[in-house]
Amino acid sequence: MVRTYFLLLWTWTRAAAAYPASFALMNLLGFVTAAIDVAVILVIFANTTTLAGFSRDEVLFLYGAAALAFTICDTFVSNIDRVSAHIRAGTLDTFLIRPVSAWIQLTADRFQITRLGRILQAALVLGYAITALGLDWRRGWMIPVMVLTGIIIFGALWTLAGAAQFVLTDAPEVVNAFTYGSYQLSQYPLGIYARDVVRGVTYVLPLAFVNWQPGLYVLGRDDPFGTPEYTRFAGPAAALVLALVAALAWRQGVRHYRSTGS
Repeated sequence: MVRTYFLLLWTWTRAAAAYPASFALMNLLGFVTAAIDVAVILVIFANTTTLAGFSRDEVLFLYGAAALAFTICDTFVSNIDRVSAHIRAGTLDTFLIRPVSAWIQLTADRFQITRLGRILQAALVLGYAITALGLDWRRGWMIPVMVLTGIIIFGALWTLAGAAQFVLTDAPEVVNAFTYGSYQLSQYPLGIYARDVVRGVTYVLPLAFVNWQPGLYVLGRDDPFGTPEYTRFAGPAAALVLALVAALAWRQGVRHYRSTGS
């Protein structure tokens, strides 16, 4: 199944690479577009020295961790949000009768290799922040864990959004607000939000485990909301629970799908 997934990705990559000038330009455009978020952070710190008690480089660290996880998912998973178009057109039946998971096929459908520029930009920001902060590498083991946790959480959110489209077949923008909105929320220290919002993204929708809770551990910071110390390490468990919920929701969506009959 994994081999099939990468074969599908390679097919779309070859198609994109057939036009090298366009391929290079789109990657560059993705890099520049993603850099706008960093520019916003830099503008903020041109007018202040801290944001919710965090320095510029600490905010860039939190941003880079979230951005790297999100852009990887945006590249390799987000095409699942096209499921509503296939449902309306009746072409989802084609995916379901093939001997490969429909989830695999949909995530690889129309794969855009040109999004790699965004991944590169996020990786560069994270690398810069790690270097600038001179982080204690006795805590540095958490960095790859938090990125992997973020990938699973964002992947699960996209899967949930895809499952929701079996019901909300005419509202892809609503579920896009759910996925992209979650990313926008996680770009900044959660200390800037109200306590109830932070509780919601910690105990209901575990966005706090993308970069906030593990980030506090890496940075050696206390949680301004007073969450227990063990919460810093709960990210993998929270990601696993959300992934299981997303898998169940996707399975139920597929099982209750009714073909157009056309």
